[in-house]
Amino acid sequence: MAVNYPNGKIYRPVQQAGKTESSKSSYGNRGMTLEEDLNATNEYYLHQGLAVIHKKPTPVQIVNVDYPKRSAAVIKEAYFKQSSTTDYNGVYKGKYIDFEAKETRNSTSFPLQNFHQHQIDHMQNVCRQDGICFVIISAFQQIYLLQAQHLFVFWERMADGGRKSIKKEELEDAAHSIQLGYQARIDYLKILDKLYF
Repeated sequence: MAVNYPNGKIYRPVQQAGKTESSKSSYGNRGMTLEEDLNATNEYYLHQGLAVIHKKPTPVQIVNVDYPKRSAAVIKEAYFKQSSTTDYNGVYKGKYIDFEAKETRNSTSFPLQNFHQHQIDHMQNVCRQDGICFVIISAFQQIYLLQAQHLFVFWERMADGGRKSIKKEELEDAAHSIQLGYQARIDYLKILDKLYF
C-alpha cells in the first residue's frame, strides 16, 4: 500500500541490508533530510492555518549567465551576496519565530563549528526583540529543539576557551526532544506551546 505525505510526496522507506525493523525507523535511516522534513512540516502548518513559517532564501548575486536560448539559461558564476542568518522564520500565535536547523553524525557531541558568529549575533538580536529563537538539531538518532538562550551559554563557554562542542548528555539536558510524527513530521509547535504559550 502506498503512503503519501500531506503534501502529496510519496513515502518510500529506505531499505538497508542487515538492519532490523526497529533500526529502520530511526531518524538517520529514514531517507529524508532534516530540511525536507521541516519544509514538509511547515507546509502542513500553513495548510492547517497553524503558523506561517518559511525557509529563507539565500541571497545570491548572479555574475555570469549563458543564454544558448532563452528557455535554457544556465548560471555560470554566482556569489553569495551576504552571510546568511538563520534557516527559517515566520509567525506563530502573533509571535515572531526564527530558527536554524543543524545536523551531525558525531555520536558523542554536537560540534559548535556548525554555527557562525553572525548567526549567533542574529539570534541574540531576535531574542532582544522578544522573538522566539531556537535551533532544531538532528543528532544521536534524535531530533531536539534547543532554545537560543541555552545555545548562547555553550557558545560563550567555547569563546572563553572551553569545549568546542555540546556533549550528548548536555544536549539531552538542555534541549527538548521532538518525537517524529506523521503529518507534522517534526512537530516543534508542540514544544513552543509548552515553553511560550
